[in-house]
Amino acid sequence: MDRIRRLGASLRRNIDEAWSELKKVTWPTLAQTRSLTVLVFVVSLGIGLFITVFDAIFLNGVKFVSNG
Repeated sequence: MDRIRRLGASLRRNIDEAWSELKKVTWPTLAQTRSLTVLVFVVSLGIGLFITVFDAIFLNGVKFVSNG
């Protein structure tokens, strides 16, 4: 029974410490969140297009070399 009490106290202490740390966080505003989300999508799209273009180039190069 004592072990369960210590476990409960330890769990409560961990939750209290986590909550205390979360209060110190500077959360982004809605505008910041929106603009950073758009940035992530744009960068992801750019990288995806970059990979697609080079994949097509290399694929055609391999086909040319293997048929030649």
